[in-house]
Amino acid sequence: MKKKAEWSEAWQIAAVYVGTVIGAGFATGREIIEFFTRYGMAGTIGVAVSGVLFTWGGARLMVMARRIGAASYDELNRYLFGNMLSPFVTLVMTVMIAGVTAVMIAGAGAVFEEQLGWTRQAGVALTLGLALLVMLFDRKGLFGVNVFVAPMMVLFSAIAFVKTIVAGDLCRPDMAAVDYSLKAMLSPFSYAAFNLAMAQAVLVPIAREATDERAVRRGAMLGGMVLTVLLLLNHMVLLSFPHKDDYDIPMAEVVHTFFTVLYWLYVVVIYGEIFTSVIGGMFGLARQVRVWAPLGGKWLGVLLVLLFAAVSPFHYGELLSFIYPLFGYMSLVLLWLLWRRQLPRR
Repeated sequence: MKKKAEWSEAWQIAAVYVGTVIGAGFATGREIIEFFTRYGMAGTIGVAVSGVLFTWGGARLMVMARRIGAASYDELNRYLFGNMLSPFVTLVMTVMIAGVTAVMIAGAGAVFEEQLGWTRQAGVALTLGLALLVMLFDRKGLFGVNVFVAPMMVLFSAIAFVKTIVAGDLCRPDMAAVDYSLKAMLSPFSYAAFNLAMAQAVLVPIAREATDERAVRRGAMLGGMVLTVLLLLNHMVLLSFPHKDDYDIPMAEVVHTFFTVLYWLYVVVIYGEIFTSVIGGMFGLARQVRVWAPLGGKWLGVLLVLLFAAVSPFHYGELLSFIYPLFGYMSLVLLWLLWRRQLPRR
C-alpha cells in the first residue's frame, strides 16, 4: 500500500511539473517554434538536449529544495546564490514569473479571440475568474486541475503526430531548414533553464509538502520524460506545417487543417494547459508574497487577479517573442548553479 501511495504521489507531482511547464507558449506551439522549430532539424537535437535537462534538472531542483527545507523559491535561491545575491535574484525571478504568467493570461485571451471570435478582454476576464476560484482550494486545486489536463495534452499530441504521419506530411516542407548558429546551440539550454526557473515557484513548495523523497524524485523524472516526448511530438508536427508563423495559436491551426473533427476539443485542451500554468504561476507568487507579507489566501488571490487584469490590452505573440528568449538567457545561471552546488545530505 505504501509503495502504491508513493507512485500515486509521484504521478501527481509529474502532472504538476508537466502542467506548469506546458503553459501558453508550449500548448499553443509558439514557444516550441521560438526555441526549436525555427532551427529546422537542428531543433530536433535541441529537443533531446532539453529533455535530458528537464529530467535531470527537475529532479535535482526538487530534491535539493526538499533537503534544505525550502518553503519558497526565495529559500532555494539563498542556497544556490548565497545570502548577498539571493534577494536580488528572488526579486528578478518574481518579476519573471509575473511576466510569464501575464503572457499566459494574454495567451488565454488569444485563444478566445483567434479561435472562438470573442474579445481578448472577455477571455482574460473569464480566465482570471476561474483562476481565483481554483486558488481558493490551494494545493488541492493545483493538483486537481493538472491531473486532469496533462494526460489530455499527451493524448492529443500523440494523435496529432500519428495523423500527420498517416497524411504523409511529416516534416516535408521544412526538413532542409537547418540552422547550426550559436543561438540555435544555446536554445535548448536557455529553454530548459527558463522553464526550470519559472517552475521553481510551484516545484519548491510541492517538493517540501510531499510525503517522501522517493516520490519527489520519481515524479520529477517522470515529468521530465513526459515533457521530452511532448516536445518531440509537437516539434515534429510543427515542422510539417508550412504556415505556422502566421498564427498566435499554430497548434490549433494544425489540428484545424489536418483533422477538423478534433479541432474544438483540442482548443479546449490548449486552453486547459494555459490555465494550469496561470494557476501554477499565481500559486507560486502567492506562496512567495506570503513570505514577504502576512496576507490571507483569499485577499491575496483577489490582489493577484486585479494585478493581472492589466495585461488584457497586450498582444500575446509579441509578449512571448520578447519575454521568453530574454528570460531564457537570464536563467542560464540557475542551470549552471544547479550543476555546481552540492546536493545536501539527507
